[in-house]
Amino acid sequence: MATDKSSAKAPRPNIGEGSLRVARLTKPHGLKGGLKVELYTDNPDLRFVAGAGFYLQVPEDSHWFGQKLTLAQLRWYNGQPVAFFEEIPDRTAAEGIVRAILWIDEEAVASGVEDNAWYDQQLIGMAVKRNGKQIGTVVEVQHMPSQDLLVVDVASEKVLVPFVKEIVPEVDLEKREVTVTPPAGLFEEEQ
Repeated sequence: MATDKSSAKAPRPNIGEGSLRVARLTKPHGLKGGLKVELYTDNPDLRFVAGAGFYLQVPEDSHWFGQKLTLAQLRWYNGQPVAFFEEIPDRTAAEGIVRAILWIDEEAVASGVEDNAWYDQQLIGMAVKRNGKQIGTVVEVQHMPSQDLLVVDVASEKVLVPFVKEIVPEVDLEKREVTVTPPAGLFEEEQ
């Protein structure tokens, strides 16, 4: 009886709680080992530089299990990112690693910290303050094409707050609070 590949276990790499999933390899591109990439990061220029190392989440029965890839180059073709790795010399090798998920460890996450950039899990649960008084709590972050939105729970109502410097001038990770300076009518009816 044939083994069902879709039910094969593909455990997350054991590289620490602070590790981060950054991409998935979707399909081969060309003959030189390129792979189209579905990005899970907002900043590929920071994460996908030559020499960057990635841990693989693949089925346990894959010969890639427990392996690591080193990025040689990331190129863009028709708006689609294509990655080339030192360990993947040709299309045949690329076909054998399709659907792998790429992870970076805690050290790589920490080295790529940007100013004024936060992970959703850091923002969720933060107190939202206006004029020093708490008016709600961040319950979700929505990523829209033009800007991100903070979903703020205010007295059991959800208010969408544009996550822009003019309206959210300060995020304090230590105090776990977000300061807002909303326009009239965002949190209450205009008089």
